[in-house]
Amino acid sequence: MSLQAVRTVPGNLEREKRFLAAHAASHDRIYRYFRRRTDGASTAEDLCSEVFRIAWEKLATDGDLSVMVLFGVAKNVLRNHERSAVRSANLIGALRSARGDEAPNHDSPVREALERLSPDEREVLLLTYWDGFTSKEISDLLNTSATAVRMRLHRARKALSHLIRAQPQAEGADL
Repeated sequence: MSLQAVRTVPGNLEREKRFLAAHAASHDRIYRYFRRRTDGASTAEDLCSEVFRIAWEKLATDGDLSVMVLFGVAKNVLRNHERSAVRSANLIGALRSARGDEAPNHDSPVREALERLSPDEREVLLLTYWDGFTSKEISDLLNTSATAVRMRLHRARKALSHLIRAQPQAEGADL
């Protein structure tokens, strides 16, 4: 259904006006609420957009989009996000311990350098070399172009190389 078709349906124009008014009145406050409680601006933006997606749906059935209602939705969205983060951390811990059982106990310079990379750099390296995906497959996974993936991969390899070279080597250690 096109935006024009949505606007011609009786009540949708009024619904849109009420939504935009609620958005203008509370977006910045809800964003700041998430920004203070999450690890980054992008997470706060994602959670804020989730609140307003829910608000749009709620407006179709209930009609009340006061600031307090929106903050109630924000509280629930944040709670869901935190539960998801705990589940993810537990899963990553379990995977690391399972992988640690198979790998030697000493930390390798490569593993240490990987941990110091940004999450985006680490992800593209691991998807390429650990999981064996092609640039095209990674571009589909990350919802970006294959050219952007190749550029990220180049930058990540360069950053990893610098980190490995910068690490002090133990006597007799070969890389």
